[in-house]
Amino acid sequence: MKAKSPSFSITTASQLHDAIDRLLPLLRADAAHLPAARSLASAAAALPPSTLLSNRLLHLLSCHPASLPDAISFLSSIPNPDPCSYNTLIAALSRSPRHLAPARALFDRMPHRDHFSWSAIVSAYSRHGQPLDALALYRRMQQEPGNAAAADNEFTASSALAAATAARCARAGRELHCHVARRGIGAGDAVMWSALADMYAKCGRVDDARRVFDGMPVRDVVSWTAMVERYFDARHGGEGFRLFLDMLRTGGVRPNGFTYAGVLRACAELAAESLGRQVHGRMSKSSIGDSCFAESALLHMYSKCGDMESVVRVFEGLTEADMVSWTAMISGYAQNGQPEEALRYFDKFLRSGIRPDHVMFVGVLSACAHAGLVDKGLEVFHLIKDEYGIAHTADHYACVIDLLSRSGQFDRAEEMINKMTIKPNKFLWASLLGGCRIHKNVHLARRAAEALFEIEPENPATYVTLANIYASVGLFDEVEGVRNIMESKGITKMPASSWIEVGRRVHVFLVGDKSHPRAEEIYVLLKKLYAKMREEGYVADTGFVLHDVEDEQKEHDIGHHSERLAVAFGIIASPKGAAIKIFKNLRICGDCHSAIKLISQIAQREIIVRDSNRFHHFKNGSCSCKDYW
Repeated sequence: MKAKSPSFSITTASQLHDAIDRLLPLLRADAAHLPAARSLASAAAALPPSTLLSNRLLHLLSCHPASLPDAISFLSSIPNPDPCSYNTLIAALSRSPRHLAPARALFDRMPHRDHFSWSAIVSAYSRHGQPLDALALYRRMQQEPGNAAAADNEFTASSALAAATAARCARAGRELHCHVARRGIGAGDAVMWSALADMYAKCGRVDDARRVFDGMPVRDVVSWTAMVERYFDARHGGEGFRLFLDMLRTGGVRPNGFTYAGVLRACAELAAESLGRQVHGRMSKSSIGDSCFAESALLHMYSKCGDMESVVRVFEGLTEADMVSWTAMISGYAQNGQPEEALRYFDKFLRSGIRPDHVMFVGVLSACAHAGLVDKGLEVFHLIKDEYGIAHTADHYACVIDLLSRSGQFDRAEEMINKMTIKPNKFLWASLLGGCRIHKNVHLARRAAEALFEIEPENPATYVTLANIYASVGLFDEVEGVRNIMESKGITKMPASSWIEVGRRVHVFLVGDKSHPRAEEIYVLLKKLYAKMREEGYVADTGFVLHDVEDEQKEHDIGHHSERLAVAFGIIASPKGAAIKIFKNLRICGDCHSAIKLISQIAQREIIVRDSNRFHHFKNGSCSCKDYW
């Protein structure tokens, strides 16, 4: 039903002011009230000239994108527009990148500009992806006679700093820092200090950001939390954790839910489970335990550390589980090789009455892919749109392609890719390439790799996976070709490393590593384990070695992968019967997967390995993934 505009009888300025007040919220919500706004502008022509009244009408006509042409026209009819007249329209035009050019034209023809004018246009250029133009405007402002003192304040300086941040231009940011310090701009303004610290951190100068933080006249929980997050974003985890501990030691500032959530996310990424448990304990003693942000981060941390028992305890202790909590629970089970539990919790979630979102379905589809539940996965995929009216995302498609390619159904996978209405993303092509690796589909692997080379040409993982596929079918000339391409482009393979925490100390291993103090014991144990493994029928799968060398050398190379060294150290360094938890930065190879299954049986140990893709829980000679990964 079309909205009906109120009618007005205007004979005085007071009546016009009241009419504007009534019409302003209506026009903001619906352009259908534009004729009524035009009638008010016409009525104003019959009243005595008033710049204040004209500016209010200009504000009214600027409140909806459809009325902007009327606002531009109205400005030209004002006899003596003041800076507020221009600023009102510039601010309105600056909201959209489509109107940035007319906003700049209006700005350029202003007879007098104040700090609002400069701040509006500088921030508009920064906000709409033109930070260098924003910085150029700020420099122009400083050079114009009479403008520096009047317009150069914390508002314009903050806009310029945002531009330097967006441009990732540390040099310009440092110049701005010197400028505002020299002029004393925003010396006591928390927003200015925060903008300076953000600029340095996002330009890769986290040490400079810390110096700004240390110089803040007042540091509240927001500034502490932001600085901790900056360290984590810059992958300086140690400094981030140390600053968090400093925050706890300062009596006047207490962490809030956002602080704990940020620290727990870092614990999850770094697999720092012992620290995560300490943070959990601190949360329990504080009044922050019911923060949905912190609780969801806690679920994520435990699931990323492979401790689903703790995930369940935290989840069941929630006052009220929200969408993020349910999603963390379901995704956690999927990543930890327990897809049946993931689907069971999804059924419970549907009974809770909460409407699922697109992120929830990514977790469910991932569980189906890890379990090889093709029919169930396709059923869920169609449910997303048919039952809930949610448009399929690129991640949904990537999960289904992962599901189909893992199960070797490449014809169906190709058919879906060809019929997609959205552009495939890198995760889809990586999923297809991973399926090709499992089933040694060289032809389709080339297609997936070529698509990935276009999207992210510098990612070594694509080259290495393709080379692995070639090596698995004995195409060593092609392996050498891939190596030559990598060398010509300066692309190097990320060295594989595995680590294990024993006695609150993290021990890191590389392939063939002999630098560890207990290296001799590690290699002696591996030799004994291999002898027992051969008795059980183990034969090394040397197809995972890229080099075209003798089989004996291949077996030696694969037998000393970093995860095996970490497992052996875990056996000799931990109490008998204790579970061993290993983390690896790359995907575990197929032969190591087979070997660790046997080691779990021989050593009578549960061995948990988190690689770059998922968790593998090895116990009594089998793995939670059921060899489907």
